[in-house]
Amino acid sequence: MSHHQDLLFELGCEELPPKSLLKLSHALLKSVEAGLQEAKLDYSAAYSYATPRRLAFIIKDLNSTQPDKVIEKRGPAVQAAFAKDGTPSKAAMGFAKGCGTTVENLGRLKTDKGEWLAFQQDIKGLATEQLMPEIIQKSIALLPIAKRMRWGNYNTEFVRPVHWCVLLFGADVIDAEILGLKTGNQSQGHRFHAPQPLLIQCPADYLETLELQGKVIADFSRRQNMIQDKANAAAETVHGMAHIEEDLLEEIAALNEWPVPVLGNFDARFLDLPIEVLITTMQSNQKYFPIKNNEGALLPHFITFSNIESSHPESIQQGNERVIMPRLADAEFFWKQDRKQSLEDRVDHLQSIVFQKTLGTVADKTVRVESLASYIAQQLNADIALAKRAARLAKTDLLTDMVSEFASLQGIMGRYYALADNEPEAVAVAIEEQYFPKQSGSPTPASRTGQILSLAEKIDTLSGIFSAGLIPTGDKDPYALRRATLGSLRIIIENQLDLDIVDLLAFALAQYQHEFDRQQTMKMLSDFVFDRLKGYCLDHGHTANEFEAVMAVQPPKPHDFMQRLQAVKAFRQLPEAASLAAANKRIINILKKSDTAIADSITGLIETQELQLHAAAIQSAKDIQPLLAQQNYQQTLTRLAQLKDAVDEFFDHVMVNTDDLAIRASRLALLSMLSKQFLEIADISKLQ
Repeated sequence: MSHHQDLLFELGCEELPPKSLLKLSHALLKSVEAGLQEAKLDYSAAYSYATPRRLAFIIKDLNSTQPDKVIEKRGPAVQAAFAKDGTPSKAAMGFAKGCGTTVENLGRLKTDKGEWLAFQQDIKGLATEQLMPEIIQKSIALLPIAKRMRWGNYNTEFVRPVHWCVLLFGADVIDAEILGLKTGNQSQGHRFHAPQPLLIQCPADYLETLELQGKVIADFSRRQNMIQDKANAAAETVHGMAHIEEDLLEEIAALNEWPVPVLGNFDARFLDLPIEVLITTMQSNQKYFPIKNNEGALLPHFITFSNIESSHPESIQQGNERVIMPRLADAEFFWKQDRKQSLEDRVDHLQSIVFQKTLGTVADKTVRVESLASYIAQQLNADIALAKRAARLAKTDLLTDMVSEFASLQGIMGRYYALADNEPEAVAVAIEEQYFPKQSGSPTPASRTGQILSLAEKIDTLSGIFSAGLIPTGDKDPYALRRATLGSLRIIIENQLDLDIVDLLAFALAQYQHEFDRQQTMKMLSDFVFDRLKGYCLDHGHTANEFEAVMAVQPPKPHDFMQRLQAVKAFRQLPEAASLAAANKRIINILKKSDTAIADSITGLIETQELQLHAAAIQSAKDIQPLLAQQNYQQTLTRLAQLKDAVDEFFDHVMVNTDDLAIRASRLALLSMLSKQFLEIADISKLQ
């Protein structure tokens, strides 16, 4: 056997859950690699493979044995290990027994602190064949499987019943039992095209053997690319482009071992339905790729993928066309029925939907959001009537048949139905945008009314759930409050809204009438929001101490907070920054520790350096006022940086805590004056 060989593991089973397949595959390889690292088994690369009926991986150039190692243990000091007559003490004998030897066979370890009994043992590394079964079994046990199942008479558990197991190291089978199966070198191909066993001679033959003899594409990424290419090619035959979303592409790759495209058609009359309805029907219900023309409009065609090469592909096409017809007819029926009743007519029926037992119904929430949206619109000098109207109708599409069938279309259908009701376009757009941003990195609402409604809805949910005592803990966040908070912050910051988030939270909390500790809830809410803001800032390249510098002055407006943060980041780059940060830290410490009252006015200064600093501070105070009024924080800090030389001279030549109490009070007042100028923006002492 060579020193390094490839290793192959494949676990064959019934069809795995398609939405979990890739996650299980990655988790298995990651856990195995951790096991190899722990066992000190070197390798050059690792690759995972996954199909509906198998999880597999190949480890390239895996070492055939662990490295040998030496175990060294230090025992009691020689001085305490033996009696005067040379007989070993209980400590020495206990140490020897624990090492599995005798006192006579123990060695000595000399250090500059004395001499000790010592034990040294050479341990030969175990063979890879001995280690791999346990590493694999542990890795399988750690897979993120929500609910494991048993089958037949087996006591083993897995996400699906298992049928075969391949474990090869080079050309040799590693003899083991995995999930009740004896390992071997026989895989299985496609369930219908190649149901016979497939002999895998060595790991290097695995992919080719499965593809050529077994009609199985084991590489998930390659299968995805094949599906995408074939879908695009099929769409071109009808002069269109396949509409491919990543989640559906992954799911179709997880459903097929040998993907074969099938082009289908549907009645063009359904193109009168909203495009989102057609796409959702095809994607969610049928796992079809829609087809669009060059202008982005849908064509009356779709692409599905079959897991077999049929001798009668037209039968598969016709079968899928028969299936999609009633689906689209249902959507058409919902569309027509829903428009028989206006969104306004549905408002009163929101009383039938419970939002949360402590917080009441969706109708109750609508009243609160309407009030909060009006308040936000007032703060922004926006159209209050539009904000109130959008808030009133925001949740009414939840009562429509279309949204009952396709929950992902909430908001989208609200926009369509609002336009059908001749509501203002701003109201219709806001109804859809209330759910923006839908996920991390996705766009925030583009319209002002949409921004207001989205903020009002999210802040009401956040404050309400906190007031009900349902605060997120650990990974548990059933009301998605972290996402709502980050979304609110992004809306304010990225759209440069001049809004006080603390004020909005207080307004929202004031609308609740149930019993709760308002002061404590407000504190927890504020801490929660600014924790999310810190994460946002760190993700955008700011450092923790930059954030803490701004947080120290507690600016309640997120957009203003970010402007200060940008100014602090720019200030750090100035040559004066380090010295001024240290000086500010010194000033804060002096003021904090002093038991002398700060003078109301600065008089009686006598030293040249303090007189110069006082004059410089007076001038800088005048210079920064117009800059602060314009929120030009970067120029403000740049101007304050010019105080560096005067500050350094002051601390080099002036003693603040002089025995003359009047002068001491004036010097403290001078330092306080300086500190307050910097604290108009941030506590730069945090930058050290």
